[in-house]
Amino acid sequence: MTTCEVQIYYSVKGKTMALERKLRVGEMVLRLVVLGLGVTAVALLVSASQVRTFFSLEKKARFSDMKVLVFLVVANGVAAGHSLLQGIYCVVRMMKGSVVSSKGLAWVIFSCDQVMAYVTLSASAAAVQTAVLGNFGQSELEWMKTCNLFRKFCTQALW
Repeated sequence: MTTCEVQIYYSVKGKTMALERKLRVGEMVLRLVVLGLGVTAVALLVSASQVRTFFSLEKKARFSDMKVLVFLVVANGVAAGHSLLQGIYCVVRMMKGSVVSSKGLAWVIFSCDQVMAYVTLSASAAAVQTAVLGNFGQSELEWMKTCNLFRKFCTQALW
């Protein structure tokens, strides 16, 4: 190998390592964003409540009264936990300087990310459908609008 070839080799290797570092930092930022959004969504849903008095009867609206909101809280919590674990794994990989140890592990991580994305998307879609029903009702089935009764709860939890 000549000196010129060695310089080119190290130059290309340096650019590759810089690109890998940028990708790792980008992945870490995305994991932190998912973690922050998941924790925020869980906190907002869990803290949403409203007490309404009908004659002498008190009714408290909470997220646990609607199974779809429980599903949304669990899905966001699991996605945030997954993102936290993967973020820790990213930090460990950055400290070691390695990318991924095997193709199999990379596929497992990718598959878990896909599952988290689909579960979160399905929970969000179900919550949106519930929000629409709560806000507009369903006259054909004689379902009334519940957001008229619990406006504060609907504003925080559903919209």
